[in-house]
Amino acid sequence: MVQKIISKEDALLRAESLLGVSENLLLGVVGKPGVGKSTFTQNMLNVLKSDRVAVVPMDGFHLSNEELVKVGKREHKGAPDTFDVQAFVELLQLLKKRDGREVIFPTFDRESETSIPGGGRILPSATLVVVEGNYLLHPDDGWEEVKSYFDETWYLELDENVRRSRLVDRHIFFGKSPIEAAAWVENSDDKNALLIGASRTLAGIVVVVD
Repeated sequence: MVQKIISKEDALLRAESLLGVSENLLLGVVGKPGVGKSTFTQNMLNVLKSDRVAVVPMDGFHLSNEELVKVGKREHKGAPDTFDVQAFVELLQLLKKRDGREVIFPTFDRESETSIPGGGRILPSATLVVVEGNYLLHPDDGWEEVKSYFDETWYLELDENVRRSRLVDRHIFFGKSPIEAAAWVENSDDKNALLIGASRTLAGIVVVVD
């Protein structure tokens, strides 16, 4: 597979062109923690200004903090095995055959670190659904099937120093002390980032962001 590397401006132009390609197209946007997936996809919505495009964040499928405590994984929240991947796959299956129906999906509140059932919806008018998340290309831990549902996959790439700095700032914003934030990035986020980075070659397009 020949992998294209494009700018974020060209990516937005490509997204606009995809609106007319199919009546039911799924685009996967992948990237490491802190790379700006949510910002990128929100900007896509703002630029396209169309009810034919919708965004689904993977973060709504985080297992609850209570469940993670039970299984001893609370300190690893964000790792591949701390999501309800089966429910995520079921959503992707529904999106591929939704036949113009409205689809409800869970969202994630960063402040409380909890998923909100039914927090988001995809209107029947949406022909391009953009799914963003860390592990859309991950080949293990139950994620093997996920990639097959996407018509295209984009990998967002950002300078590593910038990415880590933004990630620390985000953790501080949501309540961690500077020391706690730096430790979480080093002990959790960076380990997940290595897994995500290993999947870069599986994406059809690499989008360079800043």
